[in-house]
Amino acid sequence: MTDTLSTLDDSRTPRRVRHDTRRRLLTVQKVDHLTPRMVRITLTGDLDGFTSLGFDDHVKLIFPLPGESRPVVPESAGAPVPEGLMPSPMRDFTPRHYDAKANTLEIDFALHDAGPATDWAARAKPGDLLGVGGPRGSFVIPTNFDWHLLIGDETALPAISRRLMELPAGSRAVVIGEVDGPDDRLTFESSATVEVHWAYRNGAEPGTGDALAKALKGVTPPNGDYYAWVACESQVAKSLRQILISDFAANPKWTKAAGYWRRGATAIHEKHED
Repeated sequence: MTDTLSTLDDSRTPRRVRHDTRRRLLTVQKVDHLTPRMVRITLTGDLDGFTSLGFDDHVKLIFPLPGESRPVVPESAGAPVPEGLMPSPMRDFTPRHYDAKANTLEIDFALHDAGPATDWAARAKPGDLLGVGGPRGSFVIPTNFDWHLLIGDETALPAISRRLMELPAGSRAVVIGEVDGPDDRLTFESSATVEVHWAYRNGAEPGTGDALAKALKGVTPPNGDYYAWVACESQVAKSLRQILISDFAANPKWTKAAGYWRRGATAIHEKHED
């Protein structure tokens, strides 16, 4: 029995995979407004060799400067910007879906605080140009848990959506998603059995309330071993991780919490671990 449990534990260990990275200049093919605060942008172009193995991978999006139609895209990370040019603003985003056959890459944008990403996505149209770099690596979480817990605000919904699409039939997942109100709910596609709980801010400023914590405490967890994944405002993610370990018997090795953003800061991505 011990050998069997040890083998199972090993098979559930996440693994890191590094990728050769490059920068690409892509073109907007299609724009879909999913909700009042979420837009999906389909990109096409030089995607040969694009690799993303983890549902919460990140690519670096490179946006045009205000008044410009084309971003400055260095050939590689750390490469100097041509003399006389201002560097283009960059932000991390989840590659929601890559279709090698169709040569397309989908990126979902949560339209919230004003900034280069929101400003660009709110006005994006077919033919617009966007730079994409990476991902530099993937954190691959096995699917062979008894169930999966996915928690996050709007910034996490693209990764949650991708994870649900990738879970095989027979899997089970519980989702807790924070949005402003019912109009902001997404419809998820999955072969797994999925239980979705929505937590509403009802006009409160993102990252300031306890909507996710309240929703989590109202969930009756299924039986069995589970992987917990949390992504939202950084301090909220840290607090939720502590609740999961102390109140929901979450295994710290099988619990990943990340701050996809932090109030009062820009371009932040923080991991919360022991």
